[in-house]
Amino acid sequence: MELLFVVLIAASFALAVRYLVRGRDTYGSILLPAIGAAAASIVWVALLWLGFTFDGGWIWLISLAVAPLTALIFAIRLPKQRRAADSRMLAELSGARA
Repeated sequence: MELLFVVLIAASFALAVRYLVRGRDTYGSILLPAIGAAAASIVWVALLWLGFTFDGGWIWLISLAVAPLTALIFAIRLPKQRRAADSRMLAELSGARA
């Protein structure tokens, strides 16, 4: 049950990152929350395997800190990569006339 709460809270933190960073017109509205939720759930399970307990504070803090950080990294990198890929595709499709 706690994993569900972690995923929902992490997705909402990552959604907030979407609106704090420029370039959100280059990716979908659910991408960053999905990335944040996935990262937090992977970290949560890994920390459980390492011996953290689900009722401890550190597992919550670490898992929920990873979500916005991961979303921030993707939010900064994706627009640059998308614009570069779009420029390459335009040059390829137009025969380098543009």
